[in-house]
Amino acid sequence: MNTVIHLTTTVLPDGKIEITAPELAPGTIAHVTVTIEDAAQAGLHVLDIVAALPGHRLFKTAADVDAYIQEERDAWED
Repeated sequence: MNTVIHLTTTVLPDGKIEITAPELAPGTIAHVTVTIEDAAQAGLHVLDIVAALPGHRLFKTAADVDAYIQEERDAWED
């Protein structure tokens, strides 16, 4: 069975990354994946990121959606 350890660390000078975890036994094989945090998006809420994408949303509120649907329904009745 695999053990997963999630750690956050800071890159040291010369691009070095140091990982210390007491549950790691000497001689154990470990596979490491490094994910770099994009500084431009750090701390942004997912909705802020979506809003910044090209092709903004057609409707800004639920009321806008309701009004559009009502207009479409009214057009069907003609």
